Amino acid sequence: MASAPANTLPIFYNDLIPLSSQDHVDFRSKAVDAAPFLTTQHAIPLTIDEFVSAQRFVPIIFSAGADSVPLALMGLNEGVNIFVDDEGKLRGPAYVPAYVRRYPWMLAKLRPDVDELSLCFDPTSAAIGMFEDGQALFEDGKPSELTQGVLKFCEDFEQAAARTGQFVRELQEMDLLMEGEVTIQTPLAQEPFIYRGFRMINEEKLRDLRGDQLRKINQSGMLPLIYAHLFSLQLMRDIFEAQVAQGKGPIAMPALAQENAEPASA
Repeated sequence: MASAPANTLPIFYNDLIPLSSQDHVDFRSKAVDAAPFLTTQHAIPLTIDEFVSAQRFVPIIFSAGADSVPLALMGLNEGVNIFVDDEGKLRGPAYVPAYVRRYPWMLAKLRPDVDELSLCFDPTSAAIGMFEDGQALFEDGKPSELTQGVLKFCEDFEQAAARTGQFVRELQEMDLLMEGEVTIQTPLAQEPFIYRGFRMINEEKLRDLRGDQLRKINQSGMLPLIYAHLFSLQLMRDIFEAQVAQGKGPIAMPALAQENAEPASA
C-alpha cells in the first residue's frame, strides 16, 4: 500500500506504511540510544495522563489557536531542546513524552472512508528493518509479543489523546484558556525577554468559577491536571537558564524583537 502523503504526517514522521505479515515477516526491531529527530523539537504533544509526571521536568503549555493541544516545552526557542545533546541522547534525568516513545509506530486510518485504525510505522526509522539482531515483529506468521505490546501502547495512547481532547474542549467551554506571556529578566540584556505564542490557564477566571462548575471539574479529575499545568510554568526560568548554560540562549536583542518572539507555538 502507498505511504501517507508527506503533508499529512505528524511531527517526527517522514513516511508511514502499515505493518504487514507478508511484507514485513522478517523485520525486526532493535533498541536505539538516541533520537536525532528530537534535537530541534522544542514543543512535544502531551496527553493529560502524563501531566503529573511531566510537570516535574517541563513546563506544560497549550498551543496557540482554536484547536489547542497540551505541549511539553523542552526549550523556549524554536529549534532548541535542552534535554538532548546534538546526537539526540538524553543529557540526564528527563520526562520523555509518550508521543516520543511511540515513534516510529502509530495507529492510522488506511482509508478515509473507514474508521478502523491500523498499526503503521515510519520505514525511515533506524529502529525497524531486516536486521540480523533485534526482536522479531512476527513469529510463525503472527504478531510477536513485542508487536502486541506496541499495539497496546499505541491503543492506550489514542485513548489518552481522546481524553485530552475532551479536557481541552471543557477548558474552552468554561473560557479558562488565555493567551500566555512569560517575562524573564536577565543580565544578558537590559530589556527582558518576553515569550508569547502559547496559551495557558487563566488563574483569575479559575478562582471566579461558580460553585457548581468548580465541583464539576473537581469531581471529573480536571482540577489536579489544571494545577499540574500551572505549577509547571515555574520551570520556564529553569529552561531559559539551561539554554544559556548550553550556549543556546537568545542573544541580546532589541526589546521589540524580543516581544515579537513566539517560541512556544507548535
